[in-house]
Amino acid sequence: MSVNQKPAFIFKSASEVELVHNIQEPVFDIAQLAHVELLSPKPEETVRFFTDILGMEVSSREGQSIYLRAYEDTYHHSLKVTESREAGLGHASWRATSPNALLRRVEAIKASGLGKGWIEGDLGHGAAYQFATPDGHRMELLWDIEYFQASEEQKTNLLNRPQKRPGRGVPVRRLDHINLMAADTVKNTSFFTDALGFRLTEQIVDPSGKVLGSWLSVSNLVHETAFMGDPTGSSGRFHHVCYWYGVPQNLFDVAELCKENDIFIELGPRKHSISQALCLYVYEPGGNRVELFGDAGYLIFDPAWQPVIWNNVNDVSERGIGAGFAESYWNYGTPAPAKVSEPVKV
Repeated sequence: MSVNQKPAFIFKSASEVELVHNIQEPVFDIAQLAHVELLSPKPEETVRFFTDILGMEVSSREGQSIYLRAYEDTYHHSLKVTESREAGLGHASWRATSPNALLRRVEAIKASGLGKGWIEGDLGHGAAYQFATPDGHRMELLWDIEYFQASEEQKTNLLNRPQKRPGRGVPVRRLDHINLMAADTVKNTSFFTDALGFRLTEQIVDPSGKVLGSWLSVSNLVHETAFMGDPTGSSGRFHHVCYWYGVPQNLFDVAELCKENDIFIELGPRKHSISQALCLYVYEPGGNRVELFGDAGYLIFDPAWQPVIWNNVNDVSERGIGAGFAESYWNYGTPAPAKVSEPVKV
């Protein structure tokens, strides 16, 4: 589809409106990705990567979990690292736009049959409704949140920033998005659009009509989440979490720091075709893939935006700038698959 398609409604005059095709009223009940829990078999090494290399702050420690945030994250934490036998996604947390919006989405999730029920809360937030994607990824939806309060040493002169920029590593600024692997991209995409109110922004569809990947958003960003087909046929695996810099040079700085500290760099720095963002992919010591954004890519302000459809997966790789995607990008996820099929060839 073209990004220059006609709007869904054509106003011929002040008294006449022609409906070109049926369109679903947009839902603005989810505001943002609030935090992500990563599972790690090497939690202390994982935390050192996020603090020493990416300059993040430890907010709290409780039980087998460590809570962290970037210096422009406004909440108590945006990342929870929990000790586990295998790497992967613990859960992702979404914040609603209001208490009533939370209740509306809870009813929609219940109707889908994917709801798990309410919890009293966790460190840094109040009551949350737990649910799963059709693929089994654990998630929660919440409203009540604890805001970060800077210590005297952390306070900044910038009144619009939660704390001063840390003086270690190459500090990331905020949580950006998550990417999930799925056995069935269509079911997961439909759940996010129908039950949660996300809009589909970009998609890869092969010549046979099979959906290989979907990118979805609740804001002006190109995506806060994505689903990519898992070539192993496994369900509920994790592809990556992304943190944002906003300064392209930071990608080269952190890439050099990763090289000197034996952090595996999978791809980049390069410019994506999907999202058009400048990016870098690395594996943290626990095995999870982490993406770093050097800028925001393009932003979407058109309320009648139509999804951009890519019909050739090779174009996604080749039309970006810089080295193309490695096979591991399409095949590697956490935890390791229970069954292994032929890897994707790109």
